[in-house]
Amino acid sequence: MDTQNCFHCGLDIIKSEEIIFDDKSFCCNGCRTVYEIFSANDMTCYYDFENSPGSTPLDIAGKYEFLDNEDIISKLLDFQETATAVVSLNIPHIHCSSCIWILENLQRLQEGISSSQVNFPEKKVRITYNSDAVSLKTIVYLLSSIGYEPYISLENYETGKDNVDRSLTYKLGVAFFCFGNIMLLSFPEYFELTEFWLDTFKPFFRSLIFVLALPTFFYSASDYYVSAYKSIKSRMLNIDIPIALGIIVMFVRSAVDIVFDYGPGFFDSLSGLIFFMLLGKMFQIKTYSFLSFERDFKSYFPMAITKINNDTSEESVPIYDIQKGDRLLIRNQELIPVDGILISDKTAIDYSFVTGEADEITKKSGDKIFAGGKQMGKVIEMEVLHSVSQSYLTQLWSNDVFQKKIERNHKTITDTISRYFTPALLIIAFASFTYWIFIDTNTAFSVFTAVLIVACPCALALTAPFTMGNVLRIFGKQQFYLKNALVIEQLAAVDVVVFDKTGTITTNKKSNIVYEGEALSKKNILQLKNVLRASNHPLSRMLYDMLPGSSKIKTTYFEEIAGNGILATIDGVNLQIGSVSFVENITESDHLQTAVHIKLDERYLGKYIFKNQYREGIESLFKNLNNSYQIKVLSGDNEGERAVLEKLLPQGTELIFDQKPEQKLEFIKKLQDNGHNVMMVGDGLNDAGALAQSNVGISISENVNVFSPACDAILEAKQFDHLNYFLKLSKKALLTIKMSFVLSLCYNIVGLSYAITGKLDPLMAAIIMPLSTITIVSFVTAMSNYYARKITK
Repeated sequence: MDTQNCFHCGLDIIKSEEIIFDDKSFCCNGCRTVYEIFSANDMTCYYDFENSPGSTPLDIAGKYEFLDNEDIISKLLDFQETATAVVSLNIPHIHCSSCIWILENLQRLQEGISSSQVNFPEKKVRITYNSDAVSLKTIVYLLSSIGYEPYISLENYETGKDNVDRSLTYKLGVAFFCFGNIMLLSFPEYFELTEFWLDTFKPFFRSLIFVLALPTFFYSASDYYVSAYKSIKSRMLNIDIPIALGIIVMFVRSAVDIVFDYGPGFFDSLSGLIFFMLLGKMFQIKTYSFLSFERDFKSYFPMAITKINNDTSEESVPIYDIQKGDRLLIRNQELIPVDGILISDKTAIDYSFVTGEADEITKKSGDKIFAGGKQMGKVIEMEVLHSVSQSYLTQLWSNDVFQKKIERNHKTITDTISRYFTPALLIIAFASFTYWIFIDTNTAFSVFTAVLIVACPCALALTAPFTMGNVLRIFGKQQFYLKNALVIEQLAAVDVVVFDKTGTITTNKKSNIVYEGEALSKKNILQLKNVLRASNHPLSRMLYDMLPGSSKIKTTYFEEIAGNGILATIDGVNLQIGSVSFVENITESDHLQTAVHIKLDERYLGKYIFKNQYREGIESLFKNLNNSYQIKVLSGDNEGERAVLEKLLPQGTELIFDQKPEQKLEFIKKLQDNGHNVMMVGDGLNDAGALAQSNVGISISENVNVFSPACDAILEAKQFDHLNYFLKLSKKALLTIKMSFVLSLCYNIVGLSYAITGKLDPLMAAIIMPLSTITIVSFVTAMSNYYARKITK
């Protein structure tokens, strides 16, 4: 009998209940209504990604009336400021590309939604909307009406409890139980004894073995089938295809043997294979989770903040040391790390990091300000409401605004090798099967299964993650924090290293500062110090720390112009602070010095000259780097220290001065256009554009108060002279991966040579496979640790 499937959800339609609409068949009015919604909004291409991708919407009338309660809504929202709100909702039904497409186009279905982003692995959608135009309840009902009802549990939001996925543990337990009992029941079969009771109950025992094999085959091994199916569907051959194929072949062959009484089958080997593979996967997850706990700098966030103590003194503290009730100082362009109450009279805050909206929001004293906002203008003080939430900062970091926009066509080593490994393995398996099928059917199936198992590319797939994970751990312990493992491969490919000068190869903490010009009164110095208090430029911070005075004066106007200087009004006096061209409007070449010039009410007073202190070990670092890389130094300062740098740095180092932020970015881009892989090392302040443009951007942190989201890595300033060590270790990491690939290949050649001759039992192959995984993981961990100790810093 012909069956009709619902156009929307794919379920079978009872003929008497079939609903025809727009020449399409639907199983119920709910599915038809969803189609109508999509059709009315010109979104029927939802059905082009997958056949019947939707689900039948349920009747949820009245279920979410509690979303009228503002107190409940405030607990659910990630962010809320004026009319802009952000909420993350768990959508259990997300399962395919159509789901992602429709959930990332909600703004076309509902006015007031500005954007929505899907996190497919976590099955969540993050929605930014205008709370004046649409309510959260309306959004939830909209999602439910198109078959994507969110799962909302206030307990999860209030307690922050994580749901632990124990499915692998359960599957391993079932496989172990079935494997043990099948082996026990199969024991008499191994001896092929003729005995009355054994012969009498043999059919019963074989039936029992078959029953015990079912949960192992259908439940314990299900992840392999799902993974293989998705891989074939996406037309990409992954490592689970040969595994799933081997399991299915072994099960079908064994079932045929028992049903037609040809023999006991291979259910003991099958259950053992699945058990040992799951055991290997458990080992992988447990070990990798151990390495992952410190694998990148999202776990550290080396961002400091200025805390004001009770005695009004200021100190720089890590953000995770901030407690409720602390008083913080937030400077111009600084990211607000915690929710709090504004103490200062007023300020403007840019929440584009959180909402994507570039408009600044004005806040007045007593208003609540949210984490993730960027303080714009003069310095402010705030009181902390909650201690910092790492999960929230991590969420901010994963936001698109923080990501580098430069497109990369970088393919990892694993991507390249896996592309050829799986097809080659399948060819060998089928060729061996074809050869043996004409000789011995039993041997043919055993060979086919053994080849798929023994050459399983699990060890190959684990090589790069374990190597990179261990190297990330080593880097982290030495205060070099990478954004992710891909940065290691990019570091190994670098051939040009570009350094910023001020705050990078010079230290912000050591500088000989001399004043030249008209004498400044104590009042002028105090005004200058209070204006500099709001700035995060390295020269501003050094000068602020040097100037005497602790009294606080209100700054009524403050504007910092990148690459130029500061305009401010304080005590009714207009101050201009910055470069000579900015303050005096004359050419910089007349004053070949690193200096901060001062103008008071249109009267030029003088300048603070900085005789920079270069970082310890800079000569040996540049000498070592010069052997393998092109070195270039960019500076926003004038050529006043060219002679000093030429003596300090290796011959041939290119020095470029008077570079504004946009010029630094163009310089990096030009190098890349010429085929170079560029690493940019900056202080994360005026270098954000260049750091983002470079293949690898490294921000030097000297416990300053600015966090630069454009970088790929953060390096503690005291580890600056170890930069060459980190570059060498990244190359050794790739060498370790290549060596482990060769080791894995040798293992596969030996194993395959036995498997294709029919001398390797599938069960033995299943036992050897996780052992090879352990061997490879141990090898890469030991080698990366060895190179970490061997390479000189």
